[in-house]
Amino acid sequence: MTSSSTGREAQRPRDVVAGFLAAGALFLGGMELLYRPFRLAPAALILLLIATVMSAEQQRLIRAGFVVVGVCFVVGAALQVLTHHPLY
Repeated sequence: MTSSSTGREAQRPRDVVAGFLAAGALFLGGMELLYRPFRLAPAALILLLIATVMSAEQQRLIRAGFVVVGVCFVVGAALQVLTHHPLY
């Protein structure tokens, strides 16, 4: 059997990099709950936009990243206002 007949192709390097960018954006999205959401959200969105352009294979992870960044932005901003911490 050859490696191509196994049914699973090796991922291209740009797909791997796009996955790492999306994972980094997910991390920044989660950090929005704890630290200034107006500073972290733009950085996370830029990472997700770059990952979107780079890869068609990682779209599920990228889509999840957009959801997490959006939800954590709203919840993080609300938490910052309620606890009287700076937003940016």
